[in-house]
Amino acid sequence: MDNRGKRQASSIFGGMGFYIALLVCVIAAGVVGYFALLRDTPEPQDDLVPSAVTDPEPVQSVSAPDLEPAQPVIKETPIMVDNPVVHPIPEPTPEPVPVEKTPVEIDVIYNEDDAPVMEPAPIEAVEPMIVVSPLAGETVAAFSVDRLAYDATLGDWRTHDGIDIQAEAGTVVASASAGIVLSVEEDGRMGTTIQVDHRNGYVTTYSSLQPEVSVRAGDEIPAGAVLGAVGNTSLTEAGLGAHLHFSVAKDGELIDPAEFLGE
Repeated sequence: MDNRGKRQASSIFGGMGFYIALLVCVIAAGVVGYFALLRDTPEPQDDLVPSAVTDPEPVQSVSAPDLEPAQPVIKETPIMVDNPVVHPIPEPTPEPVPVEKTPVEIDVIYNEDDAPVMEPAPIEAVEPMIVVSPLAGETVAAFSVDRLAYDATLGDWRTHDGIDIQAEAGTVVASASAGIVLSVEEDGRMGTTIQVDHRNGYVTTYSSLQPEVSVRAGDEIPAGAVLGAVGNTSLTEAGLGAHLHFSVAKDGELIDPAEFLGE
């Protein structure tokens, strides 16, 4: 009985003794740790501790924009600058120098009554007018402005302001003298007509020509220049067949072409 009770008591105290020893160790470790922490912690300083501790506001991040490098200002369109106008300084006009005139001696011719005779001014030489026949052929109708002549084409009596020279169709017609062509036209009565101004008051007219001519208005031509060819384009003289109607005016007045040609 004694041995059995001893074994039970030893088992109980053996198990509890372990936990008691463990608890003592934990308490001892806590006490040692507390004093160690208390010794290492510095005492608080009143001057450094703020009276009121507030949570600081979150700091907002501000980023400065990247600065672009400065660019020169250049205009695409160039600026035009007008050149300054420089006005020349007028030179002073020199005063005219009086010139002594030398009297000119004039030879005066006196007549028998001792009256002075004025000599006429010299006349400049004028080149003679060269006149040629515009067409070689037979004159079948004469110039007649002061009396009526019978017109076989129209069957009536009327005046005739030129002469009609008959020739084969296509025969060359020439200018009676040098001059400038005034006009080339299609006349309703006289057919293809050319006028030439001879610059001395004379104007010659060539009618009933073929439509194809050799000159045009403004041409300067010599005497005998080819104007065109004989035709039969005049309506009022169609009964004569192929011919040239030739007329001459002096200072606007019609004259006999035969006298102008020296016939």
